[in-house]
Amino acid sequence: MAAHTQKNSNKPGKPGGKEAQPLIIAKTPAEEQRLRLERLMRNPDKMAPIPDRPKEWNPRAPPEFVRDVMGSSAGAGSGEFHVYRHLRRREYQRQDFLDKMAEKQDKDLDYLDKVEQNKQKAEERTAKRRKKRDKLKQKKLQAKKAKLETNDTKSDKNVTKDGQT
Repeated sequence: MAAHTQKNSNKPGKPGGKEAQPLIIAKTPAEEQRLRLERLMRNPDKMAPIPDRPKEWNPRAPPEFVRDVMGSSAGAGSGEFHVYRHLRRREYQRQDFLDKMAEKQDKDLDYLDKVEQNKQKAEERTAKRRKKRDKLKQKKLQAKKAKLETNDTKSDKNVTKDGQT
C-alpha cells in the first residue's frame, strides 16, 4: 500500500536528467525580468524567442462601387442606421490614417532636410578651418625658409670675410 502512495520520480518512459525547479512567483517587474533571464541562461545553446514587430495598421480600401447608398435620413429602417454609423466610422478612420501618414511623410522630409543642412554647415566649418590650417602651415614654411636664407647669407658672408674662398 505504501508503494502506491509514493511518487516514482524515475519513470521508465522518461529520463530523470531534468531537475525539478521550484515555483517562484515574481513580485516586481524587475524580479520577473531576472527570472526570465535566468531561464534563458540555463541553456545558452537554445535560441531565444524574439518576437516580430507588430505590423502597421492599414485601413481597408474604399469600395470601388457602392451598391447600397444610404444615409441617416428619415425612412431608413432601424438597423440601417447602425450600418451607416459603422461605414461612417470606418471612413473617418481611413481619412485620419491618411492625414497621419501625410504628416509623418512631411516630418520625415523635414528631418532629412535638416540633416542635409547640418552636413552642409559642418562641411563649411571644416573647409574654413582647413583653409586656416593651410594658411598657418604656409606661414610657418615661409618663416622657416626666410630663417634658412638669413642663416645661409650670414654663413656666406662669414666665409667670404674669413677664408676668402
